[in-house]
Amino acid sequence: MKSLRAFYIALLLLIAATRPAISQAWIPLVNQPNPNLGLSNPLLLTDGTVIAHQACGPQWWRLTPDQYGSYINGTWKRIASLPAGYGPLYFGSAVLPDGRVIMMGGEDNGTPDNCQSVWTNLGAIYDPTTNKWTSVAPPDGWTTIGDAQSVVLPNGLYMQANCCTKQSALLNPKTLTWTMTGKGKFDVNDEEGWNLLPDGTVLTVDAYVFQYKANGKNYEIYHPTKGNWTSGAASGTIVQLWDSYPNAQGASNEVGPAVLRPDGTVFYTGANGAPGKPGHTSIYDSHTKTWTAGPNFPGDLDVADGPASLLPDGNVLVQTSPGIFDVGSKFFVWDGINLTNVTGSNTDAPNIPSYYGNMLLLPTGEVLWTDFGDVWVYQHGGRPNPDWAPRITAVPSAVKRGQSYVVSGFNFNGFSQGAAYGDDTQAATNYPLVRITNRVTGVVTFARTHDHSTMAIAYTHQASTHFDMPKKMETGLSDLQVICNGIASESVTVNVE
Repeated sequence: MKSLRAFYIALLLLIAATRPAISQAWIPLVNQPNPNLGLSNPLLLTDGTVIAHQACGPQWWRLTPDQYGSYINGTWKRIASLPAGYGPLYFGSAVLPDGRVIMMGGEDNGTPDNCQSVWTNLGAIYDPTTNKWTSVAPPDGWTTIGDAQSVVLPNGLYMQANCCTKQSALLNPKTLTWTMTGKGKFDVNDEEGWNLLPDGTVLTVDAYVFQYKANGKNYEIYHPTKGNWTSGAASGTIVQLWDSYPNAQGASNEVGPAVLRPDGTVFYTGANGAPGKPGHTSIYDSHTKTWTAGPNFPGDLDVADGPASLLPDGNVLVQTSPGIFDVGSKFFVWDGINLTNVTGSNTDAPNIPSYYGNMLLLPTGEVLWTDFGDVWVYQHGGRPNPDWAPRITAVPSAVKRGQSYVVSGFNFNGFSQGAAYGDDTQAATNYPLVRITNRVTGVVTFARTHDHSTMAIAYTHQASTHFDMPKKMETGLSDLQVICNGIASESVTVNVE
């Protein structure tokens, strides 16, 4: 199945997509990247810019919003390339609390012209202040990190899975040293996704449960304080969420993405390779620790790998397609009760399977969507509950260009990681950004944040982050806001000196 997916992606990169007229919700970027690059795996840096990776290549590109904060009108510029020999297709990734970016492993590795079907254990870390990637050694003895899932825990440690084993390890971002964790894992990590929960634990739905003689609905919880996994209730996820349908290449074992909503429920989507059968969904209540079967997707749609994202109003946007890796994607919004088709008419969705897509929740509340070709944003994400917004309690009233400051308050890390995919890519945005808007000109500037006091979601105590004022920005009275997961705080007046 891996080589087949790589073939389809290579085929797509030969086709330069055209951009039809704008529809109601899906708007293409005015300045598109070169479609031959096959950009994917978008990540939101703490300075408000977006970086995206060249499929099976060493290049990374940066999307900078225009002077008024619009990503639709933003521009692309190439940044530093990965260390020699490292050019993965899918990989584990995260934005760390200090603002650097970590990526580990890779399903397929090489160059766009020669992408080898391997699981690499290479890794690298990016420092945006120096525009430099530095190699990161894998945990001792790991050889198949591959397209493995990852998560940043509330204490700021980066947790990485070893794709094809039951192993996982914690990376200390300051020392770049690994510590083994995750005892008691029921099955291998391959194809699973990890979701951070409000109590600091991590949820996963097993994808290889038949191999270990379970009922096909097993889920597990990782406990950071103990460093171990435990299986959930015997009833499991109620409905099966991973693909076990046998075909010419065997079952895909794919699982769809899962997104935590502000009400504490996780919307989990499923894959189903049986011809004509729909994919299931199931809802995990993190408060009661129970599952409820959700609605099936219409027709034969499911999510055999694909993206989903939280929207500002607490609903979830998800990309589906028929069967396993078949073309004909459609987008749906889950509001906690119903699935609503929001596909529109102007994206490449009808011509691709769901696994082509990646989503990223932007500071504007829009969702950026890539498909290895052009890039769109999804609008009309609704209004958030005011109680979800960050709330500033302390920030200097006068700030100087080129200086660093601290802002404190509540809800700085949101109530969810934001966007999700699973084992192939991660795009969490549960960290605070600082946006400053000049009152006279309306020019928007992001002050790079770093060293957040916590990475816990639904954090009830006061939190803080450092922010660095750019050396070149407009002075004068301005409105400062803290943003997380596309939701902005009330403005606080600051004088930029």
